[in-house]
Amino acid sequence: MKLLYFDDYRLGILKGEDVVVDVTDELADIPTVDHRALMNGLIARFDDYRERLEAAVARQDGQPLSSVNLRAPIPLPRNIDCMAVNYMEDGTRDEPAAINGFHKSPSAIIGPGDTMVLGDIPATVFEGEAELAVIIGKRASHVPAAEAMDYIFGYTNFIDGSARGVGPANNVFFQVKSRDTFAPIGPYIVTADEIDDPQNLQVRLSNNGTVMQDFNTSDMAHQIARCIEWTSSIHALEPGDILATGTNHRGLNAFMDGDKVELEIEGIGCLAINIRDDLKRTWARDTRLQHAEKGLEGAHTPQLTGKYAK
Repeated sequence: MKLLYFDDYRLGILKGEDVVVDVTDELADIPTVDHRALMNGLIARFDDYRERLEAAVARQDGQPLSSVNLRAPIPLPRNIDCMAVNYMEDGTRDEPAAINGFHKSPSAIIGPGDTMVLGDIPATVFEGEAELAVIIGKRASHVPAAEAMDYIFGYTNFIDGSARGVGPANNVFFQVKSRDTFAPIGPYIVTADEIDDPQNLQVRLSNNGTVMQDFNTSDMAHQIARCIEWTSSIHALEPGDILATGTNHRGLNAFMDGDKVELEIEGIGCLAINIRDDLKRTWARDTRLQHAEKGLEGAHTPQLTGKYAK
């Protein structure tokens, strides 16, 4: 099942490939203070509502997907946890990095068709990391890896926006990762039963139609079950929480004003967003891998023009 929010945060289910069925009224007895949290409430009670929702989808014609405005499918998670350096980078790493992660502000979330805004800060580059995101289905605390996959409700696309080079050097994650609009997700949540093997999904991110990141989740250094085990040993995860599983950094590239970025993960749909930079700064279009292959200094291509260029 593919669940989504649309228009004024109506909760819908994708029927086929291009029809949305509004099931909001079927969920009227789920208590919520904010209608944007209805998805969280449904996830926590999904087993009780699944048959009712399947029946609603079967009897309704729905409306064309093209006629609605998609929203972020989880606009109010309690937590966004992100794994750091969690890929073997196509075999170029000799061994996995130590398992690690960081917390990203839920207020950074935007949805399909929304705009990531690059702020007036002296970042050396703005990037977005293509990631498979896990949506937690039930409260998870100190979950062993052997049981971890049972705690997954579903999956969605996630772009981890990053403003590189802002300090202080010993404590950067908050300023780099948690800026407004730096957590695009969507276009919908695909329930776990529809994904045969989340450790074998192709991930592609394109910028203005050119594929920049293209890798498989089989390259994860620490697999999803271990990530849940580790994260839930630090703090409890709740239904609707997001665990982003990391990226292959070799295809990271500069985001610039006017870019259209599309992330498509096998079986999980395509998340498209826009990029806005009022300062109109520019960088070369080289990926990190291309930059390294040219023998140039630094982890990424330097800023070419605009405010803060050196």
